[in-house]
Amino acid sequence: MIVLSVVFVWCVCKVVFIELFGMLYFNMYTKIKEIKDQALFIFIKMMWIFGRKGASGFSISSTAEDVTNGIDGTDLTAIVTGATSGIGTETARVLAMHGVHVVMAVRNTENGRKVKETILNETPNAKLDVMELDLSSLASVRNFAAEFVSSGLPLNILINNAGVMAPPFTLSKDKIELQFATNHLGHFLLTQLLLETMKRTSHDQKKEGRIVNVSSEAHRFAYKGIYFDNLNDESSYNSIYAYGQSKLANILHANELTRRFKENGVNVTANALHPGSIATNLLRYHSLVDGVVDWVGKYFLKNIPQGAATTCYVALHPHVNGVSGKYFMDSNVAQPNSYAEDAELAKELWDISLTMVAP
Repeated sequence: MIVLSVVFVWCVCKVVFIELFGMLYFNMYTKIKEIKDQALFIFIKMMWIFGRKGASGFSISSTAEDVTNGIDGTDLTAIVTGATSGIGTETARVLAMHGVHVVMAVRNTENGRKVKETILNETPNAKLDVMELDLSSLASVRNFAAEFVSSGLPLNILINNAGVMAPPFTLSKDKIELQFATNHLGHFLLTQLLLETMKRTSHDQKKEGRIVNVSSEAHRFAYKGIYFDNLNDESSYNSIYAYGQSKLANILHANELTRRFKENGVNVTANALHPGSIATNLLRYHSLVDGVVDWVGKYFLKNIPQGAATTCYVALHPHVNGVSGKYFMDSNVAQPNSYAEDAELAKELWDISLTMVAP
């Protein structure tokens, strides 16, 4: 009996000790974490506040309104793909605020009309149209382009913004891996079908046309170059590498367009850009990552107005006049990786893309 009593008392003491120690540890951990969070928050904010501005006069913390301040976009017409959310919506809003006639090319027209109404509430004289476009479908791209051309509208700026990020392996309606189909091939065909309208607008208005491809620093995480022979191979598919591959294609596309424009004396430029790391619905396929982003985003990620800044800068700012075939980040010219500057790879991508979009 005595032995059992001793054992019982020992067990109770052990439990109480563990509970007390656990509470003490938890409280200490919570306090330390709170202090670390506050210190990290202050440190990051100080870095942003005193962040160096680049040659353009803008920095990582500049917003879309900052980089377009004082610019008159009246008499310009722009198409923005993926304008129903994230930086696409902000790009459309800021361009419209500056007088640009914005055509919102969107997959969900109901959502597009809601965004249009929101922008009109803020800027009642904004010129906005909503048109249906599903970039994962070549037929939808052709329908959109035909409808736009038949409208008789000019086209000064084409912003290839829409995209999908790192989904499970999926084939598009045309049996092409979804990220390559949406992020590159759909925009490639759209650009091809609208080029004559852009050239004519540039000639008639004596104004430079601009094509803006929203790429990503993720182009550095692509396969080695572009795996042309394995584009639709599920067994070798890696969602992150495939995303990087499609973003590399965006840069190569802009570079090859530039080469052809210069060769033919066309007054249209083509540039690619990294908008920055932003918490948008691109992460919808990764709930765990999305949760982490929500936690650390306040420290490390741009907000949406900052994320749309580089797009708006490249699309509208006079400092970008005559600049083509460049890669921008934080509203300044940046350096992509070596694959992105491979002229032979860009030409190969062009030729293969033409074959893939052929009717």
